[in-house]
Amino acid sequence: MFKKLAKQLKQERVQNSKFPMTMPIESFSEKSKKIFLKSLSRHALNLYERKTDINNFTKLALSDPENLSHEKLVQDLIDAGEIKDITDEQSYFELSENKRFLEDLGL
Repeated sequence: MFKKLAKQLKQERVQNSKFPMTMPIESFSEKSKKIFLKSLSRHALNLYERKTDINNFTKLALSDPENLSHEKLVQDLIDAGEIKDITDEQSYFELSENKRFLEDLGL
């Protein structure tokens, strides 16, 4: 594909010899331009979403450091049995014998 693109660029450069420099996007066909611009747009959208997520997380994390309501919510979930208490020794023991967890760690 690279050879084909280079050949196409060379032909267009020879045809447009009065303009020695060409833009690479001009050498693509319309279909190739659309594919290229679509992937570029997708990449730009991903970068924008990432930046927005980081900004939102930073704003949330630094909003009120004295607010400890999250600890009450976690304790309520532990009391209801929906999550396990990670400070309990039994949880550590169960985790140390979890084959899937150990495989993920490469042990």
